[in-house]
Amino acid sequence: MGSEILIEAKALTRATDDPDHALLLHTTDFALRQGDRIVISGSSGSGKSVFLRTLALLEAPSSGTVLWQGKPIASGQIPHYRSRISYVSQRPALLDGTVEDNLRFPFTLKTSQQRTFDPDVVRALLERAGKGPGFLAKTAGDLSGGESQVVSLIRTLQLDPDVLLLDEPTAALDPTSAQAVEKLILAWFEGGSGKHHAYIWVSHDLEQTQRMGTAHWQMDAGVLTEAAMR
Repeated sequence: MGSEILIEAKALTRATDDPDHALLLHTTDFALRQGDRIVISGSSGSGKSVFLRTLALLEAPSSGTVLWQGKPIASGQIPHYRSRISYVSQRPALLDGTVEDNLRFPFTLKTSQQRTFDPDVVRALLERAGKGPGFLAKTAGDLSGGESQVVSLIRTLQLDPDVLLLDEPTAALDPTSAQAVEKLILAWFEGGSGKHHAYIWVSHDLEQTQRMGTAHWQMDAGVLTEAAMR
């Protein structure tokens, strides 16, 4: 028996909103299973981000369906779905205030109000990223790009989502910061609350593709195809 399918796209498309309705994502069938580590590569503008954002239901599909654990997602279920399926962009958006303010913020949202900020979990994640407890007091506006991405990622990982949709999260980072992000994601993937995680990682870096992926897909002009790992 194979691993459980977490997300499935059936005949998924995404078109522009202008009168031409040009296809940004051509008809796509895709399944992400527990334990999958998939890397997607392709040229800029080829549709990689559109695909991830549509899977995350941050953009509505023009046609087709996204299934979660085998079931369609009703509009009222989208907030809960997004709490289990986390989209991580290349450019993190942080709130004014300290690092700790940013990490506590998700627990003010309706989908996480039944959960509690756990300093021990946060300290362990900070340690993975090479940051001491004093980092929590830093002002978000004073952080480097790499530090901001680490904060954004820890803000997500502390909630232990089932799936990460990673849209070139290290593309703008220096090698040290990129390594910290990779370590955080691998620690989340291998740990968690006794369940199997999965991720899709968009990357232009061949070495990163080999490090972080066990399967490689290619996006070309909105068409997604499976490619051989090198």
